Amino acid sequence: MSAREKILVAMSGGVDSSVAALLLKQQGHDVVGAYMKNWINEDNVIGHCPWMQDIDDARRVAEQIGIEFRVVNLMRDYRERVVAYLLDGYARGLTPNPDIMCNREIKFGVFRAWARDHGFSAVATGHYAQRAALSPDAFSLLEGADPNKDQSYFLALLSQEQLRDARFPIGHLAKPELRRLAREAGLATAEKKDSQGICFIGEVKMQDFLRAYVPDAPGPIVRATDERILGEHRGLHFYTLGQRKGIGVPSNTDNKAYVVVGKRAADRALLVAFDSPDAPGLFQREVRVHSLSWINDPITSAQHLEGRVRYRDPRVPLEFIPESETSALIRFRDPQRGLASGQILAFYDGPRLLGGAVYS
Repeated sequence: MSAREKILVAMSGGVDSSVAALLLKQQGHDVVGAYMKNWINEDNVIGHCPWMQDIDDARRVAEQIGIEFRVVNLMRDYRERVVAYLLDGYARGLTPNPDIMCNREIKFGVFRAWARDHGFSAVATGHYAQRAALSPDAFSLLEGADPNKDQSYFLALLSQEQLRDARFPIGHLAKPELRRLAREAGLATAEKKDSQGICFIGEVKMQDFLRAYVPDAPGPIVRATDERILGEHRGLHFYTLGQRKGIGVPSNTDNKAYVVVGKRAADRALLVAFDSPDAPGLFQREVRVHSLSWINDPITSAQHLEGRVRYRDPRVPLEFIPESETSALIRFRDPQRGLASGQILAFYDGPRLLGGAVYS
């Protein structure tokens, strides 16, 4: 067992964070559970935001485990650091990633700072990722052992300082094994379904969220190959590069589906084309990234790495060519589909996460 630590566990009311708290308690650590109160659907956004039920579930599990439980109100920080980022990005035609920003700014940002101010030495979460010691004061971040649940991608913008205080108690487990441990311990969340909503907002669809906060800005739906107008959209912020469903344009007589291949700010045109390898703008072999962030030492020379272009995609070979301390040119060995500006590219060396950057 590692040295006894005082650890604050972010308990979301789900089974993953429940087992994270259970394992740390079994390992002999001084564990306290905390629910991060980030969002309470106060503006009546359409969708299910079960924060009260999540708090009840997290508190019940804490009681079963025998640990103290707290509710930490981070609503103002969440609005300023995640919601504002999300809405501003979509309003500018980007496709931001609130989950990655929530991890950097909230879970391992203000929540970590709150923990340190209250005497905790570390913060634990239910992420499927693994931390490995390189030295007493330096750590690397590895993929979760379960390839079907690995969440290292969502931690791509963490710093070494944040990783130093992070604990991932379930990163070595496969999901079925985690469920088994929860059942054996009789945890109230053992059979609870995984949430699929926006980070700590709940079962709210992104389109419903955007509809409530970003004004409609209609424009034409234009076929990129010949500029033919196919219809009208309600706002470019409802679409992302590579999107096939929900465009509002039916397939042609040959049953070929349209796909989003671009956005044109000048006339608010949504550019579409038939979904095929030669659709203009859909596949890219070369992209630029900015806001480079490294977990360990920064990479300052051209190197061959691997990258995960989006969550659940496999790692792919790429050439990393730095252009400044914060930007780089990326050349993929094989063309990649639907790389949307504002999304995150995560860099890897095998299973080791090196860092990440934002598509320009």
